[in-house]
Amino acid sequence: MTDSILSKAATMEIPINSNGDSRTAEDDSLEQDLQQVMVSGPNLNETSIVSGGYGGAAEGIIPTSSIKGPAVRFNPEYFDRRCGSAPKPDIRSKSRGITPSHSAASRIANQPGHYPAPSMHHSNSNSSMMSEEATRGVAVEKFDSVKKWSINTYKCTKQMFSERFGRGTKTVDLELEAQIDVLRETKMKYERILRLARELTNHFYNMVQTQQALGDTFADLSQKSPELQDEFGYNAETQRLLCKNGETLLGAINFFVSSINTLVNKTMEDTLMTIKMYENARLEFDAYRADLEELSVGPRDAAAMVRIEFAQQQYQIQKDKYERLHSDVSIKLKFLEENKVKVMHKQLLLFHNAISAYFAGNQQQLEQTLRQFNVKLKPPGSDKPSWLEEQ
Repeated sequence: MTDSILSKAATMEIPINSNGDSRTAEDDSLEQDLQQVMVSGPNLNETSIVSGGYGGAAEGIIPTSSIKGPAVRFNPEYFDRRCGSAPKPDIRSKSRGITPSHSAASRIANQPGHYPAPSMHHSNSNSSMMSEEATRGVAVEKFDSVKKWSINTYKCTKQMFSERFGRGTKTVDLELEAQIDVLRETKMKYERILRLARELTNHFYNMVQTQQALGDTFADLSQKSPELQDEFGYNAETQRLLCKNGETLLGAINFFVSSINTLVNKTMEDTLMTIKMYENARLEFDAYRADLEELSVGPRDAAAMVRIEFAQQQYQIQKDKYERLHSDVSIKLKFLEENKVKVMHKQLLLFHNAISAYFAGNQQQLEQTLRQFNVKLKPPGSDKPSWLEEQ
């Protein structure tokens, strides 16, 4: 009896509707509510139920298609309709073969109503775009500077070769060029004076050191040789006096060398740097002038007129630069000549008086000469490091 009942229950067919769903009208109503929460879900269009006995090959199997898309997505209209603030939407499609779950519906209902926008992504993209624009701007600026430098270098090189081969014209100020040549020649002569004065200082310093050592030796022998005590004593005193006067003369020569060095390597060098800038400006001026003259004799179409106008602007810029540096060089040469005469008059007088007083043995005249020219002597041993610095 029991076996027959189980056999009948196993072979009993499951009632299904026309769409293949085994649910009632109450299930359809609950599915409509759940459909508002689940906009897209599993695609179960091919759901089928096969009945059969326990020995069947396909008993209890419900084949379905592959699930595509997100399983659950929040639908805010569902809650609006539940609260009565929005009309019930028209349901045109239903998910097939899904058993409703109250726990899943409660979890979906507890999700927040909105999601934060990806502001960090937008800020990163904006910052990257700004950095790319800045980098692009720097690259364009560098390219423009290199382009201008290349064009200017080409024009100046062309003008320089044209002048050397006698094919181009050169702007020359004969009076200014003569002054520049005199300055360069004077600088070379003053550099020779400076080199010789330094050699004299080194030799004289060595002589003074030798005189000091000789005086110390004479003084030592005067103490150890009683029969020659007076003779060694006189020579020791003489060498000490010569050493003292030699140190005074060294102070005067060092002051002379320092002043000549300032005049040659600072004042004259600064003027020569301005002259170099002036010569470069002159070359650029002649290069753009030749370029303008070459364009002026060419055709007069619209494109050529644009190039001529641009060349005219560049020519005017170079002309203003050339005239400004021409004026600067003239002024500096004038002031340099006045400064050179004043400095050399004082230094040559100092050198003459100091040398004459030293070799005449006039110690008072030598010291007066140094006071006259405000030459301060360094105390003996000031150049040597202290015993603390030697440690």
